[in-house]
Amino acid sequence: MRVSMDLELKDIPGQLLLALQPISDLKGNLISVVHHHEKHTPRGTIPVQIVFEIDSEKLDNLISRLEDSGVSVVRVGEERFLEHCAVIIIGHIVHTNIQDTIDKIDSTGFAEVVGLTLSMPRVNQPSSAFLKIDATGKKELNEALSLLKNVANKKDLLVIEPIETQFI
Repeated sequence: MRVSMDLELKDIPGQLLLALQPISDLKGNLISVVHHHEKHTPRGTIPVQIVFEIDSEKLDNLISRLEDSGVSVVRVGEERFLEHCAVIIIGHIVHTNIQDTIDKIDSTGFAEVVGLTLSMPRVNQPSSAFLKIDATGKKELNEALSLLKNVANKKDLLVIEPIETQFI
């Protein structure tokens, strides 16, 4: 399972290694580490956000190891959405009810629109929207894109997809 975790480390050398070593010991796979060394919490600790993959049955052991070594575990959350993409929609987006389009994707239970940027040049001209979509897996993401294309077709909207970006 993919896990995101917020930690607080003491501001002394070796603390980041102390936090990451148990993940390695339990055969976890690090995805990202954001170490805010310049920032301090009200408790004088340094905030660190990590994302990693680990067998779900090892998570409690990991948390115990971290806390036993003096690392404060502030938040633990499973990342539900593992696949991401972005699309552009062109047409009379607002007039055809963009909320309805978003609701159709969100109501699947396996995909969500997590970002929307809308450009409307003039009342009678086509607008464009940049949508970020997250899903629980590749199959589900493809199904959400297919649903979006069907809705767009009924509303006479053009879908340009997927857009490869670094923000996702």
